[in-house]
Amino acid sequence: MELLTTNNVWMMVCTALVFFMHLGFSFLEIGLTRQKNTINILFKNVFIICVGLLLYYLGGFNLMYPGFEDGDFGFLKFAGFGITPPENGMTPEYASGGYTWWTDFLFQGMFAATAATIVSGAVAERIKLGAFMIFTILYVGLVYPIVGSWQWGSGFLSTLKIGEAKGFYDFAGSTLVHSVGGWAAMIAIILLGARIGKFSSEGRPQAIPGHNIPLAAAGLLILWLGWFGFNGGSVLSADPASTSLVLVTTCLAAASGGIGAFVLSTILYKNYDLTMFLNGILGGLVGITAGADLMSPNEAVIIGLLAGIIIIFGVALVDKLKLDDPVGAIAVHLICGIWGTLAVGLFGDKAGFDQFIVQGLGVLIVGFFCLTTAFAIIFTLKKTIGIRVSEKEEIDGLDSHEHGMDAYPDFRINQH
Repeated sequence: MELLTTNNVWMMVCTALVFFMHLGFSFLEIGLTRQKNTINILFKNVFIICVGLLLYYLGGFNLMYPGFEDGDFGFLKFAGFGITPPENGMTPEYASGGYTWWTDFLFQGMFAATAATIVSGAVAERIKLGAFMIFTILYVGLVYPIVGSWQWGSGFLSTLKIGEAKGFYDFAGSTLVHSVGGWAAMIAIILLGARIGKFSSEGRPQAIPGHNIPLAAAGLLILWLGWFGFNGGSVLSADPASTSLVLVTTCLAAASGGIGAFVLSTILYKNYDLTMFLNGILGGLVGITAGADLMSPNEAVIIGLLAGIIIIFGVALVDKLKLDDPVGAIAVHLICGIWGTLAVGLFGDKAGFDQFIVQGLGVLIVGFFCLTTAFAIIFTLKKTIGIRVSEKEEIDGLDSHEHGMDAYPDFRINQH
């Protein structure tokens, strides 16, 4: 019982850290976008947390962990509405003494909201709030838990065998959380179109500076702290050896990701770009998330360094494709999410050609499902209620038109 208490307390601390990440996402997004849309972005982030938890309570948890039985293909099953605990839900028999049923629900519920938060940053400054809220309800309520059930719910991905590989592997969600949000972000950006002024008449990308880079930096550091819970809690116990290794690999990948992005961006663009530095750290964190428990410190540094390099080329690719991603969500969460998933087959305890193939197949399966469902949801919204605000609303700012509020009502420029 003492072990259950220790493990459970650690899991609750990690739950709090993952919750704290939502403040980090909020700060990062508002810092990298314009002052006139601050209230709108904060509103979306608060909505995501509230509705995400309620949807996970209503059915998401039992859709993600439906109890697939032997012989089930493991694609879709629903264990019913609500979160009534089983008989052993508060005993060491549940989850091998790692935590209780209630802690399990809350920890996984914090993960559920993250997928929609990724989309929020990508579509910032031009999406209709009502359309975004409907998308969030459908994507977090249905798509995320279904994909999660394929792996974490012991579905077909977890049993996918090719040669010596015994199942797809995603420790804390490079694919199941980050790329699930990243695929939807890409579809949303394509269907929305770029912000006014993002591309010149000749098609060249033009910078639209964020209004508060110190806030963006604070958001990044909060996210890094939150990743201690995101990855550390995914050990699903307070096991000293496993937990400490995961925290070490997570931190080293973050640091090397930042250095990789900073050095390459300085070489290519001849300036010290803080936003690239910040996104490089995020890329390293996303990249290590799939295999944080499998990697040595040396391998974590390599994975993070390559993720930071990938960020620079990823951001350039998004611009080249004339896609407008205000916070770099596609490069960070989608491209580095794919990289981190594939890295499990290249580095660490499971490295091997067969595992690499299984990892790649998992990426393709999840990508196809997320692209299809996200397109169906967002395209339907576009053709019915519309997904983009008017030109006047975009120029004036969403805060005044959709909220009737100003994030900084007492702030005046050059009033002295």
